[in-house]
Amino acid sequence: MSTFTTVLVANRGEIARRVFRTCREQGLRTVAVYSDADADAPFVGEADVAVRLGPTPAAESYLSVERLLAAARESGADAVHPGYGFLSENAGFARAVVEAGLTWIGPAPDVIELMGRKDRAREVAERAGVPVTPRFEPDAVPADAYPVLVKAAAGGGGKGMHVVRTPDGLAEALARAAREASAAFGDDTLLVERYVEGGRHVEVQVFGDEHGDVVHLGTRDCSAQRRHQKVLEEAPAPDLPEALRQRLHDASVALAREVGYTGAGTVEFLVAGDEAFFLEMNTRLQVEHPVTEEVTGTDLVAWQLAVAAGEPLPLAQDEIGFDGHALEVRVYAEDPYAGFLPQAGTISALRWGGPAREESAYVAGGEVTTAYDPMIAKLVTHGTDRAEAIAAMLEAIDGSVVVGLTTNLGFLRRLVATDDFRRGPVPTDWLDAHVPPELLTRPTVPAAALRTAAHELVPPRDDTPFGARDGWRVGEHVPVTVTLEDDDGTLHRAPLIETCGAGGWLVEDDVPGRALVAVEGQVWTLSLPDGTRRHRSAHGAADADVTAPMPGTVLSVAVAEGQHVNAGESLGVLEAMKMELALTAPYDGVVTTVAAAAGARVALGDVLFVVEDE
Repeated sequence: MSTFTTVLVANRGEIARRVFRTCREQGLRTVAVYSDADADAPFVGEADVAVRLGPTPAAESYLSVERLLAAARESGADAVHPGYGFLSENAGFARAVVEAGLTWIGPAPDVIELMGRKDRAREVAERAGVPVTPRFEPDAVPADAYPVLVKAAAGGGGKGMHVVRTPDGLAEALARAAREASAAFGDDTLLVERYVEGGRHVEVQVFGDEHGDVVHLGTRDCSAQRRHQKVLEEAPAPDLPEALRQRLHDASVALAREVGYTGAGTVEFLVAGDEAFFLEMNTRLQVEHPVTEEVTGTDLVAWQLAVAAGEPLPLAQDEIGFDGHALEVRVYAEDPYAGFLPQAGTISALRWGGPAREESAYVAGGEVTTAYDPMIAKLVTHGTDRAEAIAAMLEAIDGSVVVGLTTNLGFLRRLVATDDFRRGPVPTDWLDAHVPPELLTRPTVPAAALRTAAHELVPPRDDTPFGARDGWRVGEHVPVTVTLEDDDGTLHRAPLIETCGAGGWLVEDDVPGRALVAVEGQVWTLSLPDGTRRHRSAHGAADADVTAPMPGTVLSVAVAEGQHVNAGESLGVLEAMKMELALTAPYDGVVTTVAAAAGARVALGDVLFVVEDE
């Protein structure tokens, strides 16, 4: 049995804060590591010791095994918790930690290596009797096999994953997936498997110890996904036939036993009707682990610490209970109405509403950069049943606000409130192919926001009835309306009411003549019209300009000056936050300027191409 007193968390943001919280409760000393971009981040100040790793780029900080081990030596850490992402499923890092004489809080390096690759994990699943989807060689996919799924053999998170529906799209998907996999995981090996239409993503939380015991802690449903990346999760997975649920439990435990698994792990399945197919095993703690904690009443980080110390599992299988339903949403700095493009900026105001468990990476004043994943926080609610958990989530989002940059908070509120989601879990392709169009359409300013802003921006002339702002006159009432301007320069008319209880609430703001109003997770900027002020849209690029939608690196340029192009034709590709963004011609025309070059770093708003209308 190993003992340790000081835990270094080789990660950042909300997962570092989450692990520190349990370590403090366990009486363990904590060590934070940080890059220059995170020097003032909350997780750094919450640890007992903080060690600088290096510059902002992850390759020179959070992904540097050498610097992480040096930080452990410098701080006196004798155990390392990897969190999730970065090096959490890197067998080389786990092996280096163990060889340095430190305790690795996770499964054995050999198991990470075996199960961290989707191709090898498939073979283990087959040995354990777990069903898998048919697989094809990339250069020999039968014509009748489509649709197929191309995915990276290494890593996860939806990176390097593409659905191909016809043979003529395979070559491009393979090339793109290989580029993404190489950039994200340093390995461009690919798998091609049957794609199951209308399936659900259901996973099982498993835990093993060094004494040969393995248990499951129930299912989660993570089917609400965008481009194979999870948006929200819930536990337990609803509407599963009990026999199928038991098969998933048994298969997951059998798989973990097959490899001698220790610590926390997740076995993921694609479920379609009464069928279930193995997808992959994540050899770490999951982002969505809080929903399992909420329904089982456990602390999975405490379980990780106990198993790493050589202790037996805290509970046997028959001692694990399940209570109610839990829901988690991921709050990202991204614009859902512009292709979910990641955003960056400084959070000027931040508030989380109840009743919810909040796990946040930031506080007010924090800067969200393009250097790392743009997740700001997770909100988790629990109820006696699914309907109650959903109602609690809507209430929590209604009381939450993030100001200073664009987020998906309002979109999440609308998603959870849709009839489709309320009726039950949606298929994995719902957000990409079957979502109601209005959900992905930028909402108009709601009446509640207009009424609230009008009440705030138009003060009474004095405290007499004649000075009231509601149009009071002797013997009659004259309705009063106010003209307001939103952030894009659009004018709106709003009734002026003397009392404000219209469903919106004001966010504290230090700009005179401007009101920030939060309604259902969305923040609206409204002001009285001012002819001397140019609104935001007036500063945009010319129609002919194709600009960088976010900071990134130009991967390729497909056109030359003088070339004729059609509307929608590719001009080039920009890579940002491990995403590839196609830059396309806005209309038929001639390329008059090519200001981009492959490999160049560009800033948000940089003009990359100019296409003149013919």
